[in-house]
Amino acid sequence: MIDIRPALPDEYAAAGEVTVAAYLAEGALAPGDPYLELLRDAASRAAGAELLVAVDETGAVVGTVTSCPLGSPYRELGTDAEGEFRALAVAPAARGRGVGTLLVRRCLERAAADGFDQVVISSAEWMTTAHRMYRRLGFTRAPERDWWPRPDVHLLAYVHPLG
Repeated sequence: MIDIRPALPDEYAAAGEVTVAAYLAEGALAPGDPYLELLRDAASRAAGAELLVAVDETGAVVGTVTSCPLGSPYRELGTDAEGEFRALAVAPAARGRGVGTLLVRRCLERAAADGFDQVVISSAEWMTTAHRMYRRLGFTRAPERDWWPRPDVHLLAYVHPLG
């Protein structure tokens, strides 16, 4: 059983470590990459957005995502009519259990409840496993919204209509 809910302050460190472990497991970020420290800083994401965690039956944080409401400094692409989330991560040992799908569905539910028309996300080019999941959940590519936050990172845009 996986419970998806807002992170408690005593879970921020675990959420940060899950995020770092998930990104390192993909092999696209090297240890020491400065972006890892931003990913580790779940407390800041909780202060500037809504940090959600997936907690398993043992009480361990096995996944996390940051839902970015209007006004959040963590929004990257969303217009006022769009929900947005980022930093989706599942602990490597918990992969294959549907944790990522549960986290994304919660973000879609939240965006719909907030009255958004659609959800937009950015996903690094190398996150092919996540791309398959996004397509399975109804996201489509929006290449006209792709962007490069730094010269070596190409972010692909995906949208999911709500309603």
